[in-house]
Amino acid sequence: MSLLLQFVIGLTFGSGLVLAGMTNPAKVLNFLDVAAIPTGGWDPSLALVLAGAIAVTFIGFKIVLRRKQPIFADTFHLPSAKELDVRIVVGPAIFGIGWGLAGFCPGPALTALSGSSVSAFQFVAAMLIGMGAARWAANGA
Repeated sequence: MSLLLQFVIGLTFGSGLVLAGMTNPAKVLNFLDVAAIPTGGWDPSLALVLAGAIAVTFIGFKIVLRRKQPIFADTFHLPSAKELDVRIVVGPAIFGIGWGLAGFCPGPALTALSGSSVSAFQFVAAMLIGMGAARWAANGA
């Protein structure tokens, strides 16, 4: 049952990305190009998608964390660290640079693979290499 629910949730998420146009790197890059605001070339639609995602997540966390335990696990696994470290600063910076250069982030890139997008395959390959390099560096290379 858990696996089926996870599949349905992933399918719903991927469908939302496709419907919102987030699998199109040009749409993302047009949002990130704030220099195009004066010319009317800036696309604010990603901001609406992000705002919707934040609202759903905020409400979802408020509801879910009222429970004593998750439905398919014994305990919640929430972060406990309160301080910033180098990884918390460098990781998102690398993510942002990759997102700005490619127009993909992981979810939309994986969804775009179904359309045989060469740029999506390149991005996912680079992402997997980066994940491996980060794991290797974190384990005391």
